[in-house]
Amino acid sequence: MKTLKQFAIATTLASTLLFSGCGYNTLQVKDEAVTAAWSEVQNQYQRRSDLVPNLVNVVKGYAKHEEQVLTEVTQARSNVAGLKVDKEVLEDPALLEKYQQAQSQLTGALSRLIAVSENYPDLKANTQFQELQVQLEGTENRINVARKNFNDAAQSYNTNIRRFPKNIFAGMFGFDKKAYFEAEEGTEKAPKVEF
Repeated sequence: MKTLKQFAIATTLASTLLFSGCGYNTLQVKDEAVTAAWSEVQNQYQRRSDLVPNLVNVVKGYAKHEEQVLTEVTQARSNVAGLKVDKEVLEDPALLEKYQQAQSQLTGALSRLIAVSENYPDLKANTQFQELQVQLEGTENRINVARKNFNDAAQSYNTNIRRFPKNIFAGMFGFDKKAYFEAEEGTEKAPKVEF
């Protein structure tokens, strides 16, 4: 009986030591860091989405003949708003890619809208338009920073779950690799500028 009790104590002690060094808590911390970084990406995209209707309304007053561009911006914003964005996106690279594509469409539509404004000197001189343009530019910078921070958190997490012995416990507890934000196809080529 005494040996059985000693065996139970030894097994409990060994298990405690083994699991205390497994890094489970570290994996939890890193997973939460990825989730927090993802929340910041969402916040910045939401900020941009909130600016779009104001920008479209200001441009509408000046650029009545640019209905197609205004429609593209509105449609792209609607596509982004229609996506369900939750933690599931982090677990599924296909959903993350779909989210990235919708955001890229909105970015492209906004770029065309800003380009159209060049044809309307009164619009370019409008202080409300100028202010919205500055806010949009700042938001785009914030989005880039948030995406970089997300990728850094995902890299730290992914590296952690692949290192021995944590990789064994990560597999046991269901810690899967996180996807990254990646550059859009075609961005590796410099744009052609002609005068």
